[in-house]
Amino acid sequence: MDMQQKEQTPLTIPQVAFDWYDEYAHGDIDRRTFLARLGTLGIAGLTLGAMTTALTPNYALAEQVSFNDPEIKGRYVEFESPEGHGKGRGYLVVPAGVDEMNDAPTVLVAHENRGLNPYIEDVARRLAKAGYIAFAPDALYPLGGYPGNDDEGRAMQRTLERSKIVADFIAAAQFIKKHEFSSGKLGMVGFCFGGYLVNQLAIDLGSDLNAGVPFYGTPAEDGFEKITAPLQFHFAELDKRVNGTWVDYQPILDKLGKTYTAHTYAGVNHGFHNDSTARYSEAEAELAWERTLAFFAEHLRG
Repeated sequence: MDMQQKEQTPLTIPQVAFDWYDEYAHGDIDRRTFLARLGTLGIAGLTLGAMTTALTPNYALAEQVSFNDPEIKGRYVEFESPEGHGKGRGYLVVPAGVDEMNDAPTVLVAHENRGLNPYIEDVARRLAKAGYIAFAPDALYPLGGYPGNDDEGRAMQRTLERSKIVADFIAAAQFIKKHEFSSGKLGMVGFCFGGYLVNQLAIDLGSDLNAGVPFYGTPAEDGFEKITAPLQFHFAELDKRVNGTWVDYQPILDKLGKTYTAHTYAGVNHGFHNDSTARYSEAEAELAWERTLAFFAEHLRG
């Protein structure tokens, strides 16, 4: 595992506020407790409202690729999920001009613990711009889909049975791998809860998955011997919760002789790739994405 050094700059928001937001975002504390803790900081020139606004997503900032970019074609499609919720729905983005004579690898994109928000849709578009057929399912589809804000999305996702969400994503992987313009190669990238899904599907899909990239995701519980896909892990140095699980996960992968690379980025928080909040760290996010695309090019195009 290598460590990317980051030039340290003064933080407008104290690190403890990021830590509390992580607890809130993952259901360890409720919104009232989160806001009450922020209110105790009392930092001159930094109001509670300003901190809350900076820590919560502003999805207008997350559009790197326009939905009407002429080089891609995006639409929402449904797929069958008999072992999950019966039917799923996701955002399918295809490079313009791809056809059965010019097939493309496929990549499944797994969202965080709040449904298919605009940031994850933009990640799918970025992949399509890079020449991949990208598909981003919405785990919240059985409940009507992503509600338009993350607080409601988190609450909705908590009501769903995790095993059925996993089954829906397995069905989505099988659906996209069989796309009429697919080369037959399948990759997967996921963030936070989606990172967990990459780790889980690396087990469940076995040889059907050709490459997996979990961003700050926790491992599955068992079945690691079934992993055949090479994996590329991305961790944030300040993300104590997820990094604590890697301490146990890495030795298992080593013992089983699994193929993986792992990168930890210095001085950044969980969610550093998400460009809609103050946790975003541009240099590290861009480096991690460059590595992701290079990894997919090696294992999905070779």
